Amino acid sequence: MQADKIFEALASTARRQILAYLSEAQLSTSELATRFAMSAPAISRHLSVLENAGLVSSERQGQFVLYRLNQDRLINTLNNFAFEICPVARGLKRESAALKKPLP
Repeated sequence: MQADKIFEALASTARRQILAYLSEAQLSTSELATRFAMSAPAISRHLSVLENAGLVSSERQGQFVLYRLNQDRLINTLNNFAFEICPVARGLKRESAALKKPLP
């Protein structure tokens, strides 16, 4: 399940910090590594987990690969999770879905 991958990715403090950095700018692995007490290969492994979960995407620009946050993916997943666990939200979600249906 995709939500499982996302929550597994979010379980790491380092990955949450990477997402925070990427929320403000596109950064390369080496730019991220300067912000952490870990090697570029370790950052690459974290980025791979985040990319596999769909939370970040990458784009090659010259000799660098720049990473950016897929903010909509993160927000939608967290909203869907909140709707599933919040009893009030479930009813509102059903009511909203019923309003979308065309009248006979």
